[in-house]
Amino acid sequence: MHRDDADQVNAGRATERASAGQFDDDADRWLIDKARTGDLDAYEVLVRRHRDRIYRIALRMLGNRHDAEDIAQDVMIQVWTALAGFTGASSFTTWLYRIVVNRCLNQIRRRRWTRPVLEGDPQPVAGAEDTVIARQRAGAAMEAIAALPPDQRAVIVLHQLEGLTYREVAAVVNISEDAVRGRLHRARLSVLASLRNWS
Repeated sequence: MHRDDADQVNAGRATERASAGQFDDDADRWLIDKARTGDLDAYEVLVRRHRDRIYRIALRMLGNRHDAEDIAQDVMIQVWTALAGFTGASSFTTWLYRIVVNRCLNQIRRRRWTRPVLEGDPQPVAGAEDTVIARQRAGAAMEAIAALPPDQRAVIVLHQLEGLTYREVAAVVNISEDAVRGRLHRARLSVLASLRNWS
């Protein structure tokens, strides 16, 4: 796909996400206001709305299901205690994903790299041999991402795998959009170099 075409597709997705995102932001704000008054039901709904993505980001950052589950649970508990400090200067999702990414980066600093697990099987393809190759290719891609330096891993997970815009990634990891582009470029080059044998 030509770069201009890709930019138009991304712009269209961003517009769709913006309209849906406004509704989500309004719902999050309402739930946050209720949760701050001690409404546990509102808090549970708020967490349920974001639980899958919290876990998915943690899994892609850490490459280990147990660590991802631990981080997700810790984040959900931390959100309950930290809601009072949420000022609304950014969207709730930006604030939340920043907590998740920071927790993951702290976890990465505390331990050595481990082989990542695949989140799910690749899309079915014809023939058993093709299925094995697709699974190996997906595994190689996840290993290449897991081998990236943590700062590059964060931007590629958030942008490439989670679909956040450059602006959203910049807000989550607290850097400029140009810095996001730079880290993403270096991350892509590293992943492509690692996957050269699969081309």
